[in-house]
Amino acid sequence: MKFQKRAVIKYLVPCLLLLSAAVSAQKVTKYDDSLVVSTGGSSVSVNYKTGRLNYRFGNGVVLDNTIAYVNELTDGYISTSACRVHQAATGEFENDLGKGIRVIIRHSGNDAGITLTQQVLVYQDHPYLLTNVTAVKGDGTTMELETSDICALAVLPQEKAQLLQPGAEPRFLDVPFDNDNWSHILERKWEPGKPAFTGISFEFASSYNNDDFSGLVMGSISHDFWKTGIVYRASAQKGVIDSLKIYDGAATADNPSLPPDYGGNDGTHDHAPHGTMKGKSVNSSFIYLCGGDTRKGFVEYGNANALVNGKLSWKGNAPVYWNSFGVEGVLGYEGRMMPKDVTKIADFIQTLPNFNKYSKPVISIDSYDQSIYTTSLLASFGRYIEKKNQQLGFYFIPFAKWAWKNNTENTKLEGTDYNLSDVVLRDDKNQPIWFKNGDWGCLALDPTHPGVRQFVIYNLKQAKEIGAKFIKIDFLTAGALESTRRYDPNVRTGLQAYNYGMKMLKALADSIMGKDVFITEAISPMFPSQYAHTRFVSTDVYSHLRDDEPGFPHYGSTEGSLANGSHLWWVQGTLWPYTNMDVAIMKNFEKNHDLTENEIRTRLFAMMSMGSILGDGSDYRDKLADERAEKYLDNKYLCAYFSNPKAFTPLIFADGETFDQQIAFYLPGAETLLSLFNFDTKKQFDRSWRRADLGLGSGEYIIKDFLTDQPIGKIAKGQDSFSFSIPTADAIMVKLVPSNQ
Repeated sequence: MKFQKRAVIKYLVPCLLLLSAAVSAQKVTKYDDSLVVSTGGSSVSVNYKTGRLNYRFGNGVVLDNTIAYVNELTDGYISTSACRVHQAATGEFENDLGKGIRVIIRHSGNDAGITLTQQVLVYQDHPYLLTNVTAVKGDGTTMELETSDICALAVLPQEKAQLLQPGAEPRFLDVPFDNDNWSHILERKWEPGKPAFTGISFEFASSYNNDDFSGLVMGSISHDFWKTGIVYRASAQKGVIDSLKIYDGAATADNPSLPPDYGGNDGTHDHAPHGTMKGKSVNSSFIYLCGGDTRKGFVEYGNANALVNGKLSWKGNAPVYWNSFGVEGVLGYEGRMMPKDVTKIADFIQTLPNFNKYSKPVISIDSYDQSIYTTSLLASFGRYIEKKNQQLGFYFIPFAKWAWKNNTENTKLEGTDYNLSDVVLRDDKNQPIWFKNGDWGCLALDPTHPGVRQFVIYNLKQAKEIGAKFIKIDFLTAGALESTRRYDPNVRTGLQAYNYGMKMLKALADSIMGKDVFITEAISPMFPSQYAHTRFVSTDVYSHLRDDEPGFPHYGSTEGSLANGSHLWWVQGTLWPYTNMDVAIMKNFEKNHDLTENEIRTRLFAMMSMGSILGDGSDYRDKLADERAEKYLDNKYLCAYFSNPKAFTPLIFADGETFDQQIAFYLPGAETLLSLFNFDTKKQFDRSWRRADLGLGSGEYIIKDFLTDQPIGKIAKGQDSFSFSIPTADAIMVKLVPSNQ
């Protein structure tokens, strides 16, 4: 679109653009054919004739000819560009995130009589934009609409639209819906001679240049009704996405005929269509767009979500815990989740002075809800460990129930007046939904049902009876599944039901157990995030180096979890006080092979780099595990760090599907920490950095090994760059300490 020369500047608003740290101004400019609102870092323009919007960002990212649409159940697909009349206006606004200029674009004039109204919020004190769309029919006072597909921003070929990502190594980030099934975050790449890639990311995504992180972060900040999907298709032209829909109403079934990370089991796992929004007006989620360094853009995204939706805080030192899952059977198959002589493990943990120094260690028995143990047995064990200044943790599954498939119809849900058949979610054939299918399977429960409320109360009372102050809740995604039937008919979608259930659970936990209970989520959607203190970065981690390591499962490796984590580090401190990288293991996980010391050290460094709480799952009835725990788990520098863990910032993202990842992170501070990981078993990891990359000053720095605090090198005054070499299948953690000389 060519701007005409006759421009009228309506007003200037001085502001400070945070990412550029330079004074800029919000400027509204009216042309004969368009309206433009700009800041120092971005601009949005509206074409009066076509109704299309263009977005420009200071780093060169472009979204051209974007539209919005609603797919209404009766009237069908109505897009903004299909309307005949487009009117735009601006005004000032102020909300919880800040203030700035609001652009309102009203699209009308179609056979269905539906008016689509877009708004774009351009903040004067943030580097991001927010946009959404609302639809009404007629005058908006009498007629209702209904939809399960509404889109605030679409880039479509028929609109001659595109997303342009500059840079020599462009990527598109694809994120799974939840952290189940060891699903991987994908870094999609344009490759000569290969077909253009397509896919769907959930809730958020980004385009970026892998050389310098410059790109665009996009995602929903509304998580109380819609599941948001980001459907994309790359052009054959490098760096160009020619189809992109950030739409609400995503519901995908697992498809075992597809690869796991490409539709096999990385989606929403639904067995029924997404529920509908119905009313005199229907609206999309608010969509976040932020150009610039995507690392900063994701931090801003996390902070925006927390401001809009809320988040929990935690007073005092971070918890440390031991979990039984790594020692005994899985999900009760073997009829036990606690060693008979577990007191020996508690006795040993008491001998670790640094592990015990900062917070009262939690001893958590997994799968308690499988009715393997009585409350009185655990309470007795709790009294034993209380004398050792330890406390019990509690595990339960609020929105799902493991059961034998041939015996569910008349099975009572514990602690309730209801049968399982009364409280389950139903698929599109009105059959109970098995979140995990099999003879021993996991049924999805309705969070809105009074029986589920009774079940949650029953579990929380058990947790209180044993004195637990640490709760692990698992298989939460089951409560977010779409269903053809729910107890509360006013709850219309899976995510709305999940939000209802999590809000209920947190309120009941506060009432029954007190507000000083630490809550960690295991298998769960990322959003809503405001009901827990931490969430697993990935599914269970068994601590072997790579997923292809002989003698180990083809999942659950440190590399697999950290590859995901290199794109999720920003959640610590924004969405949650901490992350959870699951437990470290000092010898072997369950019946797997023994780990090497390199693998143990690498695992602990990975947990540090993600800002994880410190958890362990080792069998301390074994002498070798004891010796390694004293050396590594009880290290005084490591335990001091985990008393208040902070996530490092990536210097190198994981990239591609190879296990040979070479990843790096840093944490600025009085003593800058640097972690480097070489998961390649054949090539050494050699890398140089400039001082500016890590925010270092111009003076001399002593390089110290983190675990020993011993000097291993230095960066001389005036030396601009420095290098590290990491051997194959290894990792290092160092401190860069300013010299006093």
